Amino acid sequence: MIEKTSPPTAPADDGRKPRSDGEQSRERLLHSAIRLFAEQGYAKTSTRELAQAAGTNAAAIRYYFGDKAGLYRAAFAQQSSNPQDNIALYDQPHFSLRQSLDGFYAQLLAPIQQGEIARDCMRLWCREMLEPTGLWAREIDQNSRPEHEALTRVLARHLGAPDNSDDMHRLAFSIASLALQHMVGAEVLQTLRPQLLETPHAINTWLARMTDYALAMAEVERQRLARPSSTDTA
Repeated sequence: MIEKTSPPTAPADDGRKPRSDGEQSRERLLHSAIRLFAEQGYAKTSTRELAQAAGTNAAAIRYYFGDKAGLYRAAFAQQSSNPQDNIALYDQPHFSLRQSLDGFYAQLLAPIQQGEIARDCMRLWCREMLEPTGLWAREIDQNSRPEHEALTRVLARHLGAPDNSDDMHRLAFSIASLALQHMVGAEVLQTLRPQLLETPHAINTWLARMTDYALAMAEVERQRLARPSSTDTA
């Protein structure tokens, strides 16, 4: 488990650089850390490696992040955002189901517009799942859970079903999996069909298709719920 650290103090040789230089140094550290932690994991990545990769020294890590644990937390949180801001993009009572699904996929896949850094972040999340430090469990509880429950409510509202039924949870997980497969399997996709992600237009086309596929899934569930003789269990 990664422990909390006390607030960092400035390194002795920092020289109080202008803020712009400081921001650049912090970003170099953060981006290098995301890549190294994704490749090697938290335990096998040393502070020295992190500093060398960013072209700086360990004092800069202490100054900006407190220590290696603080840098790891910042790297892991790079693609995280306020769940309530995300939910607001798809859980609105006046939205049609298409509008809600458009908003859901737009916020979920927004990071892919960032290119390589987004892929490194996804690799880091996969590494955290395989070698947990405790951050993944917190991510699920604080971010994934409220967003999943909001999508379940949206689907239930449009399909006229109980919002906490297993049927709605199954549908919500299935709809989300269309995007999650895209995120986790990005390297496979880049190898087999790179043009699907090459341009903003290609990405937007995929997002539109994803909404179409999700609407089809919701329609199948709507028809299933309408069958009075259905033998499916909740």
